[in-house]
Amino acid sequence: MTESSNAQDSNNQTPTPLDSATTWQNFIRLMKYAKPYKFGFIAAIIGMLGYAAIDVYFLSKLQPLIDEGLTGTNPEFMKWAPVFVVVAFIVRGTFHFVANYCLAWVGNHVVADLRQQLFEHIMTLPVAFHDKESTGALISKITFDTEQVLHSVSKSVLTIIQQSAFVIGLLGWMFYLSWQLSVIFLLITPLIAVIVTIVSKRFRQVSKRIQGAMGEVTTAAEQTFNGHKVVLTFGGQQREYSRFAQINKHNRQQRMKMIATKASSVPLIQVIASFALAFVFYAVTSDTLKEAISPGIFVSVITYMTMLLRPLKLLTNVNSEFQRGMAACVSIFAVLDQEKELDTGSQSLVKAKGHIAFNHVNFSYESDLDTSDDSNKAAKLALNDVSFKLKPGETLALVGRSGSGKSTASSLLLRFYDVTSGEICIDDVNIENYHLTDLRKQFSYVSQQVVLFNDTLANNIAYGKPEATQEEIIAAAKSAHVMEFAQHMEQGLETNIGENGALLSGGQRQRVAIARALLCDTPFLILDEATSALDTESERHIQDALHALQQNRTSIVIAHRLSTIENADKIIVMEQGKIIEQGDHKTLLAKDGAYAQLHRFQFEG
Repeated sequence: MTESSNAQDSNNQTPTPLDSATTWQNFIRLMKYAKPYKFGFIAAIIGMLGYAAIDVYFLSKLQPLIDEGLTGTNPEFMKWAPVFVVVAFIVRGTFHFVANYCLAWVGNHVVADLRQQLFEHIMTLPVAFHDKESTGALISKITFDTEQVLHSVSKSVLTIIQQSAFVIGLLGWMFYLSWQLSVIFLLITPLIAVIVTIVSKRFRQVSKRIQGAMGEVTTAAEQTFNGHKVVLTFGGQQREYSRFAQINKHNRQQRMKMIATKASSVPLIQVIASFALAFVFYAVTSDTLKEAISPGIFVSVITYMTMLLRPLKLLTNVNSEFQRGMAACVSIFAVLDQEKELDTGSQSLVKAKGHIAFNHVNFSYESDLDTSDDSNKAAKLALNDVSFKLKPGETLALVGRSGSGKSTASSLLLRFYDVTSGEICIDDVNIENYHLTDLRKQFSYVSQQVVLFNDTLANNIAYGKPEATQEEIIAAAKSAHVMEFAQHMEQGLETNIGENGALLSGGQRQRVAIARALLCDTPFLILDEATSALDTESERHIQDALHALQQNRTSIVIAHRLSTIENADKIIVMEQGKIIEQGDHKTLLAKDGAYAQLHRFQFEG
């Protein structure tokens, strides 16, 4: 995935392109997030090194235990041995607690910050990004991938620092006791390094596939759960079972590849280590070493070599954990490196007067539009040379078949997308010159697909104006006929309406959306099929609320039902992105063209 050259993370570090970044570079980038918590990290490192030091020091007493204590040459040694054991394990336990707690404290803070930044960054990405990306995959990055970073990287850092310190300390003491025997063990180091390098590449590749597979699982589950009524209605359970089983199987296969790589690398390293251990047994029988090495030194070195097998196993295993965490980091950084929605505006807009003008607007959703071929260009344009003007307080109705470009026009007004050519003006200023936040504050939007939040009625109404007083919320609720059903609820406007307004009917949800728009009191209003899916009784209430909403506002109404737009000041008929007719209701009927044909079709039907 190609990143933007000016993308930056929270620490103002220009990221390395993900396709060329090494594991170490990604790890350094991740560690930037731990900078605010450096004292906790230092305490964790001290705890880990202390834990390893106590283990090495404890094992260093094995040789004097055999040569002095058990032989009886030093009675004082055995007298203090029990005290030494208890004290050593108390100190060891203290270091263990400090290391684990402080590392977990740092890790949880880092992941919380990373998750928060990821969530906020996704919300700032352009609509075009969300059109292409699966919601389930993005949720998987915020939940699963960030958890992978927490568990994998924290566990890896703990093992790498603690076990590496233990290995280095033990090897140092081995050389102090007998460098001849210790050199034998070091001969296996290059072989182990080669194996770890090969296995690391394999771990990273498989880990990337696991991240993708988990995203597929989340996406499949989310789509099916969201559409469970459709699945039940059309008897699609078996199809969904089979589809999910296939995705689940793929996820399992990727995980088994990881386990197979991990399971084969550990015994291979231990077999290599066993050859070194066997050679030590052979070497100690030589006349040279027999005289130089005491029984205590020999037993100690053999014990240390055996003790080294476990940390070597842990260090090999931790590589898979570390690569899994790094793969999750790459997945997260790929999103963080996406360029934010560009705000090219430099002009403030407090409250617009209400003028709108489309001047020869062309727009295409295709990023690879071939403008050299005029026929291809026309075929791909979602809007083709669209021009119209609206005065303050006027209502424009857009009609036409699905896919004719009606909703695209409203998306361009809000700058969810930018025009391919031409310009859109508000109060005679190109909307690209306004700050995005200021521009969008000028609009209220009510559509057929109302979005409500798992919150109270009052908070849903005040979503666009959270500083609204209770009196303002009640006034908006009354104007939109929300109080007619809210007063019958146990807690009135303070009733929690469930996820996406699950406790409300379609008409009630529409009225809440209209109350939200009323409370915002914006100069522009966009109504996108706001009544097309309602029954007659609900539509009557909604039309009354919409009539109140449209007062003194410049409105753009997208409608299939022509009966709802007969009083519009201007009606535009669209076909394949082009304007084929425009005028008021009577004028268009008199033309006996496309609008008149649609009118006859609906009313005769």
